[in-house]
Amino acid sequence: MSFEAIQQVTAAEQAVQQRRTEAAEQAKQLVAEAERAGKQAVLDARDRAEAKAKELLSQAEARAGENSKRAMAENARQCAALKQAAMSRLDKAADLIIGKVGGD
Repeated sequence: MSFEAIQQVTAAEQAVQQRRTEAAEQAKQLVAEAERAGKQAVLDARDRAEAKAKELLSQAEARAGENSKRAMAENARQCAALKQAAMSRLDKAADLIIGKVGGD
């Protein structure tokens, strides 16, 4: 083999080695970028999930507040009805007590 042929083979081997090194470096960069993108996607998903959870909690609290207001209003209505019924029977109860005390 001639000296020129050896030089060409050596140059070709060096070129191949250089391309391998560059390809390995590019692969490392791609992996690093993919890892960064994946981590960012996880962070973004977590942020969206936290925001959604806060929104749902806020909605649940609002519904609970409305339910509480309705329950309080219904209880107040029932108390008023019971008080009115008791007041309407007060005179009869007083007459009954007076009749029993006076009749003895």
